[in-house]
Amino acid sequence: MSNLPSVAVKPSRHFPFVARHPWVHASSLVESDAEIACGQAVDLVQHNGTWLARGLYNPHSGLRVRLYTWDRNQPLDDAFFCGRIDQALQRRRIAGLLADGGGPSPDGPDHNGPDQNGPYQNGPYQNGSLRGVSTAARLVFSESDGLSGLIVDQYADYLVVQMVSAAVLGRAEALLDHLNRRLQPRGIFVRTDAKTAKKEGIEQREGLERGEQPGEAVTYTQNGLEWSVDLEHGQKTGGYLDQRENHAAAARYLAGRRVLDVCCYAGGFGLVAAAAGASEVLGIDSSQRALDAAAGNARRNGLSGVRFEKADCFDFLAAAEAGRFEAVVLDPPRFAGSRRQVDAALRAYARLNRGAVQCLPPGGILVTNSCSGSVSRSDFLNMLVDVGRKAGRDITVLESRSAAADHPMRVSCPESDYLKCMICEVQ
Repeated sequence: MSNLPSVAVKPSRHFPFVARHPWVHASSLVESDAEIACGQAVDLVQHNGTWLARGLYNPHSGLRVRLYTWDRNQPLDDAFFCGRIDQALQRRRIAGLLADGGGPSPDGPDHNGPDQNGPYQNGPYQNGSLRGVSTAARLVFSESDGLSGLIVDQYADYLVVQMVSAAVLGRAEALLDHLNRRLQPRGIFVRTDAKTAKKEGIEQREGLERGEQPGEAVTYTQNGLEWSVDLEHGQKTGGYLDQRENHAAAARYLAGRRVLDVCCYAGGFGLVAAAAGASEVLGIDSSQRALDAAAGNARRNGLSGVRFEKADCFDFLAAAEAGRFEAVVLDPPRFAGSRRQVDAALRAYARLNRGAVQCLPPGGILVTNSCSGSVSRSDFLNMLVDVGRKAGRDITVLESRSAAADHPMRVSCPESDYLKCMICEVQ
């Protein structure tokens, strides 16, 4: 028998947790007067006392329990979480994302994983260290790696650790020490954004926690280009690594075309398209910091025919001249953070896509994205159906894509299949 405190789910509310969904919201739990400390390991039980799973408790958050194990003999100690990090590294290694040493291998130290001639053969953790590595990858992806609340991104020989859970933040020192030992980065930055800190009832934690400050901007290579990243002040953990493969896929359709890159951030879609032969690229974004970064990346790679403009995406598309562009890329920020916001998000996506379709000529290319996990793939496609119907245009999906391989999807948590990238032809 466990000596841990237990929390009970309401009758008939246990099915998601039997299916191993990791999020237990306060609304699913039986009310209790028991005082349980933030970060305390708890057993989740049915209303009749049947054991379900084990997780970490946060009395300050609407997401009351994050579940980590369905083995009642498994303690949630530092060794458990460090072991999960090792599993995540091994997961990247077998996908060909780590050149060597990314966790224990049954094949021995000489096994380098698949795709040794692929784009990641010079990836992280060569010879047990990130030192001298020039690429970037997501090494830990929260729920998908069984580590709800923890994200670890690698940019060249630096790590950026995002902690979005009070319970995980309470174990920060042990986790950072383990990452430091396993990967030997030049430095580790920790990011906890203000909005998340407020929701979780924790203090915002930002800045360098291990190692040395970069002497200059950190740069990494991706899709044959060199990119600069602001590890302290950039959005999320610094860049958008999940779109890496989609940038390259979309660029194949954009060669020779006049491209509008909407919500361009640091220039991902537009700059890869320019390098692949797009005749002209205009990137727009509402953030001057993002536009400055994008322009710097264009200069760094000697790309011509590229310019950037600060603008509201909805207003710009509403005023755009029909036929001015032959391809439009839409990569907006997350519009829905929960199911309650899905209807409003779909209206925003429809407005954005309608504007893009209206300024495209017949045969134009639309690359449209959604990073809202609460918006399903079918929701997003149905939105495009409605856009095409109202515009009197035929929209054909040429490729339906998701996030890069270092952002795996755990089937028990459908929200981890969050990124939708549709490469479409518009007639």
